[in-house]
Amino acid sequence: MNQPHRGCDLGIVFALDVEADAFERRVADRVEWRGPGPVFREGTLAGLRVAWCISGVGGPAAARAAALMLDGHRPRRLVSAGFVGGLDPVVPRGGIVRPGAVTTEQPGPLLPLALIGAEAAAAGPLMVSVDTVAATVAHKRALADRTGAAIVDMETHAIATVAAHAGLPCLAVRVVSDDATQTLPAEVATLARPQSSFRRFGALIGALGRRPAVAIDLWRLYEHAVVDGRTLAAELERLCREIAGGCAVTAGRPATAPADSAAGRPPAP
Repeated sequence: MNQPHRGCDLGIVFALDVEADAFERRVADRVEWRGPGPVFREGTLAGLRVAWCISGVGGPAAARAAALMLDGHRPRRLVSAGFVGGLDPVVPRGGIVRPGAVTTEQPGPLLPLALIGAEAAAAGPLMVSVDTVAATVAHKRALADRTGAAIVDMETHAIATVAAHAGLPCLAVRVVSDDATQTLPAEVATLARPQSSFRRFGALIGALGRRPAVAIDLWRLYEHAVVDGRTLAAELERLCREIAGGCAVTAGRPATAPADSAAGRPPAP
């Protein structure tokens, strides 16, 4: 087994395979390390050495993966990459978001997230990380009212906490998979819970038995996820080019209101 490259430029943590698939196809000179935890890969993108892994869903899994990333690959920056839900109605489905800070649903520290170049002059939207999927419009509205956040995920606060303890900047690059007006199928929350592949497969079979139409719902979500994954990959390559071009990485600041205009720009053409 080869030893990991020491001192890569970026360490990227995804939660799901579908979030990483299109990104992986853009990376050259890929190598892989397998162990008892997540599979780690390294390669070159836009002249930068990048490492990445798929942690699984949720804060604890993301924190473990981020800590292993630091131990094995020594990245200069951590990146939380993947999909988010929209809480603010102005955040469009399919839009790209680079938040300026992340908080939690429970009382806890608000952590700044790094921004790149000119975007650092503007306030980035606030993100909230939660323990369960925000699947309904009512849940999303309650989160927005309680936290002031524009977007929601389940991993970024955990990754940013690991980065902060290591004295490293943490960035977040996210694509909005469902906006504030969308209700996800109820089965999504069950399938997204941290669990073994065997248990997840059993949950899926049970869901299909109770409601066969869930197969159509989940297939539609997958089709959207593939497109969103391509958008995410393009934005991560753009991030790498910005860093390789010498753009400064600075601490972000959250928007003062969820409706801040930085809360979700459309994908680049």
